[in-house]
Amino acid sequence: MQTELSNTLGAEHAVFGFTPFPAVAAAITRAGGFGVLGAVRYTAPDELARDLDWMQEHTDGLPYGLDVVMPAKKVAGVSEAEVEAMIPEGHRRFVAELLEKHRVPALAAGEASGWRITGWMEEVARTQLDVAFDYPIKLLANALGSPPADVIRRAHDHGVLVAALAGSPRHARHHRDAGIDIVVAQGYEAGGHTGEIATMVLTPEVVAAVDPLPVLAAGGIGTGEQIAAGLALGAQGVWLGSLWLTTEEAQLHSRRLTAKLLAAGPEDTVRSRALTGKPARQLRTAWTDAWDDPSGPGTLPMPLQGLLVAEANSRIQRHEIEPLLGTPVGQIVGRMNSERSVQTVFDELTRGFERAIDRINRIAGRAGTRGGTAE
Repeated sequence: MQTELSNTLGAEHAVFGFTPFPAVAAAITRAGGFGVLGAVRYTAPDELARDLDWMQEHTDGLPYGLDVVMPAKKVAGVSEAEVEAMIPEGHRRFVAELLEKHRVPALAAGEASGWRITGWMEEVARTQLDVAFDYPIKLLANALGSPPADVIRRAHDHGVLVAALAGSPRHARHHRDAGIDIVVAQGYEAGGHTGEIATMVLTPEVVAAVDPLPVLAAGGIGTGEQIAAGLALGAQGVWLGSLWLTTEEAQLHSRRLTAKLLAAGPEDTVRSRALTGKPARQLRTAWTDAWDDPSGPGTLPMPLQGLLVAEANSRIQRHEIEPLLGTPVGQIVGRMNSERSVQTVFDELTRGFERAIDRINRIAGRAGTRGGTAE
């Protein structure tokens, strides 16, 4: 599963694995892929530095990258407190009533509310980059499109390639014009924020739109056969995220959530604005149903929705309230039906890729004969 891009980055396989868990990212890199650590949950620079130190110690000198959430345009002079003050009181009541309906306990006294969507704020993302560029990362990916021009220049000055996710050919061309090095064509099937176009359609469209820039196929990919399909469509690799959630190295800290993922099929996911305010594919739960119900107040735009539901999500996760318990995940969840090590996943991906290539070679061999005689 080697391509020009994987060779450039020093990875054995052109499999880019996005994950919020350092142990998973390091295991992906050690298995021959390219681990990409998600930074959005880090609100303090020392926390990110701690985990990058750990990555350094557990990647055996092999390459890895970082994924940030950074808008191309910033809202100057607006603090998180000022943004949070914009949340309507009616939406706060709706959250409180929903939690009361499902008897969700409060957090313990002094217990922090956990992850809040603050990585979208430019000052937070920039502090992450101040830390990251002190480490030998090989790739900086941005989940909100092209980062600001000075960030791209700064990454290039450090010898770091820059990738950006795109949900349409138009977005991809914008990334190319902004100086991005790699475009991730993320289809409708993917977990997290997605557009409207399916991966099978999107990938060759993006390849054509940004040629000769390398493209990674993303969304609904979780087998070696699907990796082969992505490469056949012109991609120079694949970007996998959901697949790692049920690996042994993942740190979901919830057996009930893991069980829900293992039992889910592709029809058990939904694109909802309930988590962040932007359409994001996730497990369908009573929580997503409530927010998508037309009788409710509707979701707020990003980042207000994320700030509104941060504590509620922490309470749901902390107390494992099963009807409300969910996570961003793609339609490939139907193939995630057992807990396996990252290395085992890679072994299965490799075998599936080899099967696909053998199958295509046999088809090509038959197509090259006529009446049993080679042309």
